[in-house]
Amino acid sequence: MKKKLLSLVSAAILSTVVLAGCGSQSGSAGAELKTGLGTSVSIADSKDATAEGDGTAQADATIAAVTVDGSGKITQCVIDIAQTRIGVSAEGQITSDLDAEYPSKRELGDGYGMKKASAIGKEWYEQADAFAAWAVGKTASDLSGMAISEGYAGDADLAASVSIHVTGFQSAVLEAVNNATDQGAHEGDKLGLGVSTKISNSVDASAEGDGTAEAYTTISALTVGKDGKVTSSIIDAVQAKITFDTTGAITADTSADVKSKNELGDAYGMKKASAIGKEWNEQAAAYAAYTVGKTADEIAGTAMTEGRAADADLAASVSVHITDFNAVIAKAIAAAK
Repeated sequence: MKKKLLSLVSAAILSTVVLAGCGSQSGSAGAELKTGLGTSVSIADSKDATAEGDGTAQADATIAAVTVDGSGKITQCVIDIAQTRIGVSAEGQITSDLDAEYPSKRELGDGYGMKKASAIGKEWYEQADAFAAWAVGKTASDLSGMAISEGYAGDADLAASVSIHVTGFQSAVLEAVNNATDQGAHEGDKLGLGVSTKISNSVDASAEGDGTAEAYTTISALTVGKDGKVTSSIIDAVQAKITFDTTGAITADTSADVKSKNELGDAYGMKKASAIGKEWNEQAAAYAAYTVGKTADEIAGTAMTEGRAADADLAASVSVHITDFNAVIAKAIAAAK
């Protein structure tokens, strides 16, 4: 009887130790977080060419990445804007360098040049960071109900650090919160945002039809654990196409709502032309899932053939080019601090 009792006590102690160990491991990872990405895109500032000078096809893509806890509150927030200005002549020709790099406002940093004209003496990225810091701890309801006066922050404390329009910030962050899903991020992981824009697909207007100034922005929002491995990953792209005629007049509807490829979903229309029968957002999600658990070096080392995945298993779910994906993922990982 004593031996049997001793065995039961020993088993109970062992079970307690094992359970305590499991609890410790779970606690070290931190509470689960959702990861979200949102965009708000405007082409409203586009201008016709005139006898006095070139017109401008302009796309402003406000981008927000967030992590959200179990109660729906934002725990981390990063905001950026890809502001792409493409010159258009009065003859309907693209005058901007098609091969030029278009850094985001965050990448430009002090080089953006807002500080000298700012009423509060703050650069754009400083104001974006101030809005992001204000958003931490807020819910979707808080964001929807925030005070705004003629596009500016209605709250005096927020306005003291953010003097620029906040409607784009509000829209992008709110969308990011509403889009946030469980992907493997935990408390303690660092959030990163990477953005890259090119205009190389832009074409001149001709007798056959309007020209197109295309601002193509690829986006990565991800989280990184203490071991340097990606814990959650989202890829999206904004393809803003601004049409113009042979006189340089903008023919696109400048009040139109420009949706990202993830927002478009099946409406983007890649599936019918895809060799693997998958829509763009499905392929982007598949590649994002592939990056989870990998380091920056491992992702950069992904085998490619002419810009596409060389691995048969990966190529079965991702047939689009992945070079731009890798470029923004590298930026996002580097920014996750």
